[in-house]
Amino acid sequence: MIINWDQIAIWSAKLLLAAVLGGTIGFERETHGQSAGFRTNTLVALGACLMMMLSLHMEELYRHLDEESVVRLDPGRIASYAIASIGFLGAGAIIKGKGTVRGLTTAAGLWMVTAIGLAVGAGYFLPALFAAIISLLILYNLRFFKLFFSHDIYTILCVTCRNSTKPLKTIREILAEYPTVEVRFVNYEQSIATQMASYRIRLYSKEDLPWGQIVGRLSTEIIGVEKISWEESDVP
Repeated sequence: MIINWDQIAIWSAKLLLAAVLGGTIGFERETHGQSAGFRTNTLVALGACLMMMLSLHMEELYRHLDEESVVRLDPGRIASYAIASIGFLGAGAIIKGKGTVRGLTTAAGLWMVTAIGLAVGAGYFLPALFAAIISLLILYNLRFFKLFFSHDIYTILCVTCRNSTKPLKTIREILAEYPTVEVRFVNYEQSIATQMASYRIRLYSKEDLPWGQIVGRLSTEIIGVEKISWEESDVP
């Protein structure tokens, strides 16, 4: 068997380039505390590159077969399964909270890293390099644009007071002074043993709502209040 060192060097260079490009994107995810970080993205890009190389090589091995052969080859078949299988890793990176879904950027990054690895394996070095650079610019820089936009959030405001107090009207009046707040529904609970009443009020508002100011007003303007809290709510 004759070893083609030139071919081996090309294969090695492809795998190394895919690993480096995937690792750079993974490093950004690692610095922001994501579970799919440096090692995960490096392995994904490396595996995608290897599958693309294998997919193209399979076509070269059986290229001599004519139309009468029972073998049917698709150079993109193995590579296409790389795109389909990355969905499992992407789903594992997504965390659904009560009010938000986190990890979508990491999942999209894994998908992009897979595409970069496939491009390198197919010999599209410059497109893969440019895609990695653009991805890094997006990941490092576009996150600051979020500071200029106020997002909609859903929260649960809980007010506990003595049973003799009827604070709901006062609560609504205070909240009505903030234009971005909308009361969606109110739950009421009364404890017979402790003579305490609890109101759970679901609110729709902007994330820059001055909660400290609202809590301060509720604690001073409502007589008999014992406890005030709020928490993230499910997105309807």
